[in-house]
Amino acid sequence: MVAPHDRRVHERSHGTGAAEDHAFDKAYWERHWRQPHGESAPAGQPPNPYLIDEVADLTPGTALDAGCGAGAEAIWLASAGWRVTAADISTEALARAAARAPADDAGPLDWIRADLGVWEPEHPFDLVTTHYAHPAMPQLDFYERIARWVAPGGTLLIVGHLHGRHSGHGEQPPSEASATPATVTALFAEPQWGVVTAAEHSRTVVGRPTPLQDFVVRVTRLN
Repeated sequence: MVAPHDRRVHERSHGTGAAEDHAFDKAYWERHWRQPHGESAPAGQPPNPYLIDEVADLTPGTALDAGCGAGAEAIWLASAGWRVTAADISTEALARAAARAPADDAGPLDWIRADLGVWEPEHPFDLVTTHYAHPAMPQLDFYERIARWVAPGGTLLIVGHLHGRHSGHGEQPPSEASATPATVTALFAEPQWGVVTAAEHSRTVVGRPTPLQDFVVRVTRLN
């Protein structure tokens, strides 16, 4: 994906509370995925609950998981009948994802190593979703970029770190890797887009000392 900074980078950051000076590039994400992930190990990680809630009323079709990381969301979508393309910049993350995917997926599931900052899909998707992905480009520019891959009538679902709130390890994500419902929905104006969900959430995750502060934005491409 784009420097798909695995969408969980801040959830799984080093826990020191200190800001880390790095670029969200392929080298960073390969290092990230080679590290042990403690109680939130990808092998046992459930899909994001906001994904499950937000796609419940959608008819399965083609889906792109942009910055799929260890694949929990992509695997869940495939089990729900979606034809899934799962893209990430990290070969290590994709290897973990493919290893945990069941052999009898309910729908096709393709793993693609791609930098989403330059990659272009061959076709649009009925659903484009991303969860905590941090690319080597400004966060809002990334959301605008992946929005171009939504088919007319399709859905864009974004779950991210809430700007100005602290992450699960007590440190605040850098401003370039976070957003708010207002800043994201401002990108998607009528008549091309319709906003379905724009919300802030706090949720507790096993193995994390403080709740995660998230935003969820779901928009529909109207034309």
